[in-house]
Amino acid sequence: MLTAYKSNVENSVKEKVHFHSLDGLRGVAAIVVVIYHVFEGYQFVGDKPYIEFMNHGYLAVDFFFMLSGFVIGYAYDDRLSGGMSIWSFFKRRLVRLHPMLVVGTIIGLVSYMVCGAVKWNGEHMTIFPIIAATVCGMLLLPATQGSFRDVRGNGEMFPLNGPSWSLFFEYIGNFLYGIAIRKLSVRALATVVSMLAIAMAAFSILDISGYGMIGVGWTLDATNLFGGLLRMSLPFTIGLLLWRTHKDRLKIQVPLYLFALLLVLVLAVPYMVSPYNGVFEIFVILFVFPMIIRYAPCAKIGRNGVSVCKMLGNMSYPLYIVHYPIMYAFYQWMIKTGKMHISDSWWMALLVIMSSVVMATLCFKVLDVPLRKWLSRVVI
Repeated sequence: MLTAYKSNVENSVKEKVHFHSLDGLRGVAAIVVVIYHVFEGYQFVGDKPYIEFMNHGYLAVDFFFMLSGFVIGYAYDDRLSGGMSIWSFFKRRLVRLHPMLVVGTIIGLVSYMVCGAVKWNGEHMTIFPIIAATVCGMLLLPATQGSFRDVRGNGEMFPLNGPSWSLFFEYIGNFLYGIAIRKLSVRALATVVSMLAIAMAAFSILDISGYGMIGVGWTLDATNLFGGLLRMSLPFTIGLLLWRTHKDRLKIQVPLYLFALLLVLVLAVPYMVSPYNGVFEIFVILFVFPMIIRYAPCAKIGRNGVSVCKMLGNMSYPLYIVHYPIMYAFYQWMIKTGKMHISDSWWMALLVIMSSVVMATLCFKVLDVPLRKWLSRVVI
């Protein structure tokens, strides 16, 4: 079994064997993000000091960035060194990511209009800023806090679909990888990772953002821009380094569900006051996530497990990028009805989670796959 795994890993670049285990973990992390945002709503609407469940769910984004670095290194290191053009790489990444970004923006527009086209303070918006927010959201052009495109009034880069902020930084990471990072040796990449780790440790432990956590990047101010770049660049380069050193992976096999359980438990750890929360965050990013990504590819899955991992992987990106418009409606519903606690609205919270999963699955099958196939024929 270990010999087969060794052969699988050593030949994966040539054969492009799919890491189903990582797909499954990506899906688990996406579901955690949805649950986290449900309870973020209870904090937001109920004006609570902290989130009461899945407190560290925001770190799932850092996990996504690390997975991205690992998978991009796996998929493109050899292609780019073998003659693929940078432009071809960029086009492939656009085809992979942008269709669902556009879909998420459109769903966000529909949600915004259905909910009354108002800011959180109740101010009604005119059609021009709504159109501008929609077009710029599709083009991934961020809005500044208080600008006419800030149609919800809380300073989000992408007010119709907040999680688009992470795609903004993902594109930056992909661009940097294409023009520079991919050319770094393992030693140089390790040096970059070390420098970024020091910067992130200072940012997190010293609570530079003032949020008590590193849940930054969603708005366009200096702190969030710097923090968002750190949140993307450190996990991304760690993921790439993990791929570059994959032959050093310890040859052990444990059931995949143990990695999934570890991921969920880490993201569910209760919030801690500063600086302890910052210490925990940097520990997770530097040690727990890399350990999961390093060893999960050789985890035991089984035939049924592969099917589950495929389903979770297919759903993961659509779920992440289309669920938040439902959250906006959920938050407004809580404000309107006064049901601001899980005890009196658990059924609605469950409906929100289930509807997000169903919508993501439909978006993947009906929109994402056909659009990417068409764009691949036309663009690539």
